[in-house]
Amino acid sequence: MNALATTSMGLALVVATLAALCDSRRGQIPNSLTLPPIVVAPFVYGLAFGLEYALHSLASAFLTGLVPYLLFRRGAMGGGDVKLFGALGAMTGFDLLIGIEIQMAALVVAMVAACGALAWKGALLRTLGNGFMQTLNPLVPARWRQQPCDALSAPVRMGGAIFAATGIFAAPYLVAAWSEW
Repeated sequence: MNALATTSMGLALVVATLAALCDSRRGQIPNSLTLPPIVVAPFVYGLAFGLEYALHSLASAFLTGLVPYLLFRRGAMGGGDVKLFGALGAMTGFDLLIGIEIQMAALVVAMVAACGALAWKGALLRTLGNGFMQTLNPLVPARWRQQPCDALSAPVRMGGAIFAATGIFAAPYLVAAWSEW
């Protein structure tokens, strides 16, 4: 099982690295990078370890991609990011929660990066204030309602954040394998 986890995490880190490079250069994560792991990982788990692991991989892909898919449907996340999360979930299917942990860590990394970029531009406090006022819009009269500022709808490329989060969770597996080698 240790070799399985190390190999899975290493491959997940490779996929996340390639996705981050594609996302930083073109703003897209290609299907040719994300769809094969979603299909191949459960099949490999099933052949190597049986039906239970294949089902774990499928369930992990579904659970890891569910919230990003809902965000995609609302226009808050790109489709490539959704498929990348699903691929990482399928690849790390030996443990149902690792894909979700990568997803949550990636969202935190992206939030910190976005706040850092806003602070660098000098717009962080204004944007946070505007966001707070947006939450009050349903409660105040129409004349006091504020429109969202541009920074609240600015796109954030998730590839780098997903790479960083995958690296955070893959590092212990890879370091442990290296120390045993």
